Formats: sequence, C-alpha cells, structure tokens
Amino acid sequence: MLRRWPVCAVFVLIFISFSSCSTYYQKNRKFNRLFEEGKLERAENLLASDEKAARKNSRLLHFMNLGMVQHLRGEYPASNESLEKAILIADDIRKNYLAEAASFITNPKILPYPGEDFELLYLNYIKALNYLKLNDFDAALVETRRMNNRLTTLGDKYKSEKRFKRDAFIHNLMGIIYEANNDHNNAFIAYRNSYNIYQEDYKSMFGTGAPEQLKQDLVRAAYRTGFTEDAQRYEREFGIKYKPVPANSGELIFLWHDGLAPVKDEWGITFALVRGEGGMLFFRNQAYNLSFGYDMSDRKTEDKGLEKVEFVRVAFPRYLERPLVYTSAKLEYNGQDKPLELAENVNAVAQKTLQDRMLLEMGKGLLRLALKKAAEYSIREQNEEAGAVVGAINAISEQADTRNWQTLPHSIFYTRLYLPAGEQKVKLITQAPDRPAASSEFTYDVRSDRTIFQTYMTIDAHGPRPMPLQFD
Repeated sequence: MLRRWPVCAVFVLIFISFSSCSTYYQKNRKFNRLFEEGKLERAENLLASDEKAARKNSRLLHFMNLGMVQHLRGEYPASNESLEKAILIADDIRKNYLAEAASFITNPKILPYPGEDFELLYLNYIKALNYLKLNDFDAALVETRRMNNRLTTLGDKYKSEKRFKRDAFIHNLMGIIYEANNDHNNAFIAYRNSYNIYQEDYKSMFGTGAPEQLKQDLVRAAYRTGFTEDAQRYEREFGIKYKPVPANSGELIFLWHDGLAPVKDEWGITFALVRGEGGMLFFRNQAYNLSFGYDMSDRKTEDKGLEKVEFVRVAFPRYLERPLVYTSAKLEYNGQDKPLELAENVNAVAQKTLQDRMLLEMGKGLLRLALKKAAEYSIREQNEEAGAVVGAINAISEQADTRNWQTLPHSIFYTRLYLPAGEQKVKLITQAPDRPAASSEFTYDVRSDRTIFQTYMTIDAHGPRPMPLQFD
C-alpha cells in the first residue's frame, strides 16, 4: 500500500505543477491580449462574464481591471462602481492568521491579494478622474481627501526615510483639483507638499525633479492665496516670474497615461545553510551579500532534519518592466508647442515599493522553506517514500506571489494649457525613437474660468524585461 501511494501522488503533483506554476500575467493571457490590442469592449465582456474571478483570492484585481477598462471606455459611473468594490475589498481584507500560517508551509498565493500601497492610491485616482469627466468636482474632492487619508496612513506605517511613503504626483493632482474648484489655499498647500516630495524623495529615489508646470502652479497659487512672500521666494528659487491667467480663458489639464505598468514574475535565489553556535542557523548568499539568521535552539526535531541540507532555493517576486514605445509628447495649439512633463513613473514606484520590502519577503520565504524542510526530513526518518513525496510537493509549491495591477500605465505625463473661450482644437503628438510620431486631435468647448480635464492612454508597450535588483 505504501509503495502505491507515491504513484498516486505523482499524478496529483503533475496536476498541481501544470495548474499553479504560471504567473498571474500568464494565467490571464486572454484578457491581457485583448487589453494590449485595445479591444476594450471584448476585454470588459470577458471580465464581466467571469463570475468566479469576482469571488476568488484575486477578486481585488478583478475589480481593479474592470474599473480601468470601464474608465478607458468612458463608462465612468460603472467604473466608479467597480473601483469602489475594489476599495471595499481592500479595506475589508483583515489579516487571516490561519491562512497566513498556512501560507508559510505552502505559498503566499493562497491569501487574498491585498494590493500594493500605491495601487490602492490609484483606485481613488481613477475614481477622481471619472468624477472630473462627469463634472462632479465635489465628488472628485472627496476622492482627493480619501487619497490624503491613505497618504497619512502610509506616513504613519513606515518610519524609514528611505521607503516610498509619500506620493508627489497624488499631492500635485490634489492641488490641481482644489484649484479647479477655486480652493486656492488648499491648492497651495497641496502644490507645496508635492514640490517638497519631488525635491526630497523623488530626486534621490527616481531621479525625477519637480515639473516646471508644478513650479508655475505653486507660484500662482501662492499669489492667489495672498502669500506674497512665499510667492516671491519661489520665484527667486525657480528663476521664473508669475504670469496672470489670460483674461476670458479656460484651462485644459491634459494627463497622458503612457504605456503599461510592470508585471510581476518569479525568480529564485540560492542560499547556503551555515550552522552557528547556540543553535543558530544562517541562510547566506555571497553574490548579493545577504545573510539571514534563525534561532533553532528550541526546534530539536526539525534541526535534526535540516542537518542534511546544504543549499536551498527560494522563490520571490520581481517586476518585469514593459518599456515605453512613446517616450515623449507635446500639445500643439495655434502654432505653439507645449511639452508634457513626467509627473509619475509608476514603473519606478512599483519597483521601489517591492524593493523596500524585499528583505522582509526574503525573511518570510526562508522561514517558510525551513518549516517545509523540517517536515520533509522528519517524515523521511519514518518513511522514505512518503518523505520523497513531501519533498516533491515542497519543490512544486514553492512559488512567489506574482499578482499585481497590470492595467495601470507605465508613466503619467501632464501639462496645463490656457485656451480662449469658445471651440478650440488641440493636437497631441506622441513621439517614439524608433517609429513615426503619432497624433490625435481633440475639440473642446472652452468656457471662461473653467477647467477641462482630459486623460488619454497610449497602451503600446514593448515586451517585459527584468529590472536590476538592489538590496540596501
């Protein structure tokens, strides 16, 4: 009987290996293909018909993707409904200690996907854009306040100055919305916060300084609020002069969502096990100069099993960038060009967020593997065949969590353009180093002292490629 059990187990293992080794991107290849080809109606229908996905552990991503597709199709109320469901799911996810304990001996994919911190911010961002398109500025302001609450929570959650916990672009957007609602005081505060974050965080983390447009907006908001000394100080610092808003004109805020966010993949790293004094067990990798120690002094049985292990390979998530096809863009109006400036490199933010918690992920992964190995060698002592099966299951079930919101843009560019009241035509020119420029024309009914919000997404992207890993 014992000899037949491993044979049956082999079929189980084959099933498991074929059904669970794919990444999240690969498992959703049909939706991804439709989305990347711009077949958004079919992509939405595919999501809407997948009732099981709305109940699984990745249900948060289901509603994130559905809300994004509906946003791009101009179905703003439906998009808000889907995104709000995603927000409620994320907020309702509480730590399930039983499931989390189980993940230590299997893999983290059995847990509900909670969303990356920056992904949850973008739920409110897309909702705010939807409300702006619906000319519901009050509702858009509610979303900006929810973003602000999330940012405050992030600041309280992470104490290290090196971690990504302040989003300059989100503060910038908050300022733009406040100003569009004639709340110049809050606009000034938001612009100032944004500028400070660009200078203090983004320069060192991403090499991205404050956009010139933000500097002009900050000076203007300072004058409009009556903070003359601040306005003059910023004029000297930026080397610019305040330009009053042209009379009888409206404003166009153009947000260009360029490319596609990175996708998560799995990679492995091999550690050598080194036994120290007092029951300490160290996992070391010389190539990355990494070392993790565990006190195994009170784990005699498992310790005995681990004596036979010299090396272990652990799976971790990593991001694959989908490089931009179009690397710059400008608006053409009345014979003049206005370049769009980079406001947020979502790809870099994602990479930084994962890198910030990589060492924690490794700590969890190694402990998980230690528990697996301990169980395997304990069983081997009692029954070699059963131990072999457990070892095979361990090898197959050792997987990284490759889930992430993959329909977000790679980068966000923006600019502000003043237009005379009346019907106006503006052309967007997107430029790529290896193909002709592309253009799209927009017609606006401009009203004096009113702000028009335009979002435009270019889905074109190159194939995924690994990004370099750094461990601080």
